[in-house]
Amino acid sequence: MAISVTYTVTALLDVNAQQDLDDRAESRTYIVADRHSRKAVIIDAVIENVERDLKTIKELDLILTFAVETHIHADHITGASIIRDRTGAHIVYGGGMEGLVTGVDIFLRDGQELRFGNTVMQALATPGHTDSCTSYLIPGTVFTGDSLWIRGNGRTDFQGGSADKLFDSVHKKLFVLPDETIVYPGHDYNGRVSSTIGEEKQFNERLNLSTNREKFVEIMNGRTMLRPAKMDVAIPANMRAGRIAEEEKELRRGGIASSSSILPPTGALDVQRANRSCG
Repeated sequence: MAISVTYTVTALLDVNAQQDLDDRAESRTYIVADRHSRKAVIIDAVIENVERDLKTIKELDLILTFAVETHIHADHITGASIIRDRTGAHIVYGGGMEGLVTGVDIFLRDGQELRFGNTVMQALATPGHTDSCTSYLIPGTVFTGDSLWIRGNGRTDFQGGSADKLFDSVHKKLFVLPDETIVYPGHDYNGRVSSTIGEEKQFNERLNLSTNREKFVEIMNGRTMLRPAKMDVAIPANMRAGRIAEEEKELRRGGIASSSSILPPTGALDVQRANRSCG
């Protein structure tokens, strides 16, 4: 049965001059707009890109109603609080983050829905990359954050991450969706914008249907990843929905790390793109 598409999706790619030093490079932000009412949501806004995002919303003549987050990011600070201050949009986090994050208007638990105009977005709890990740489903489309990427997936070695949980989240929550469902990920490092559930079931490097749980857990637990350069600043700020404390503002003005231990050694910079701290 054909799906009646009530919405449009605008994908906004991160433009970052320091792509080898700043893990936020290749982040994806999405604006989902209801065709009839012009009401819209923004998913995973990045603080450095807020002006661009708001300009796009104005150009498209949209009414921003919600700023939605898939998880507590370690690689960048969310722009959600600035966007709320500027537009009045409500901040939405997944229900798994309730009690962890302050400054949030709505915590959307697994199966709960968010309506904007004639469009309905449903929360899917997909822990594994972190212990509180949430994907968001609109008929025909799913926004997967760092739970499922195009031919890959996010790391599972910090913030309560679990390869075992991620395998279940992908196979029991995402791979049960129709094969033609469009997948919009939280990152992509190869210039791609979207995939489909059917493609990922067949071609995902670590989560394709021919890879069993034991093999996936072995692969993920055997990976060595660089520590996110902004982790000590991003996580505390994102636990306040993007509100930056004064000491964190000083750190951001002075550099991308709070101490030299956060940065990889100089010799590691040339391989950082291959060992992204988010994936």
